[in-house]
Amino acid sequence: MLPATFKLCAATSYRHLRNVSGLRTPAAAALGQELGRLSRRGAAPAAWIQQVRRRSSLLGSRLEEEPFSELERSYIRQGEEALQKSLRILGDQDGWKTETAAANGDKVLSKVLPDVGKVFRLEVVLEQPLDAVYGELVDRMEQMGDWNPNVQEIKILQQIGQDTVITHEKAAAAAGSIVGPRDFVSVRCARRRGSTCVLAGTATTFGAMPEQEGFIRAENGPTCMVLRPVSGRPSQTQLTWLLSIDLKGWLPKTIINQVLSQTQVDFANHLRGRLARTARSC
Repeated sequence: MLPATFKLCAATSYRHLRNVSGLRTPAAAALGQELGRLSRRGAAPAAWIQQVRRRSSLLGSRLEEEPFSELERSYIRQGEEALQKSLRILGDQDGWKTETAAANGDKVLSKVLPDVGKVFRLEVVLEQPLDAVYGELVDRMEQMGDWNPNVQEIKILQQIGQDTVITHEKAAAAAGSIVGPRDFVSVRCARRRGSTCVLAGTATTFGAMPEQEGFIRAENGPTCMVLRPVSGRPSQTQLTWLLSIDLKGWLPKTIINQVLSQTQVDFANHLRGRLARTARSC
């Protein structure tokens, strides 16, 4: 018979495998049955260890090959395409016109793209390190309504892997209620490349979140935030936000342009306030 230690290891290993996301499958059950069979037969420890390694390797290979459903992979592709398109837009420095320029250096620029329409670009420097900013915008995304009055609510509808989420956002009425409440269903992805973080998104469809009564379903994207430490000042973060939104409904372009550029200015101010309060409480 196997020593009690190896029986315990077998039981612990099987419980661990069952708790790993995606392993509640016939393959995991078969592995558990095989471990039990070896234990009852009194197989030598070396044979048991070899069997565990072989079965775990095969199971791991299958999971790496097909970790997501086809629908989930399509969401991942949408997020990645939005990221790449946003970075191409931001990388083209020609044609940007200044919409607003604040005394503290905050700027909103815009330009018109043939296949997208008018896009807006916010450029600000925040007096907090990148990880603090990333935490508010990604890790605590669902709390954004607590500090940004332009957002009623953000909910994560589905997490896909480590970097992709489907979200539902309710935006408050704007411009003195001329622009009524909007909501958005988006796929968002986050990528960290060295010291730079890129947060991208675009409109998508999600069966469990149909259009909501009292809201016009607007569409965003491609949209993107780029975070990087300020050169020589790692305690500060440079944030660039590319905003592209189709608000839907009938609205004069002058109103749309005013709302979107002001939304970016307001966002920077509200984010600064949130970061300052969080820093003081630490």
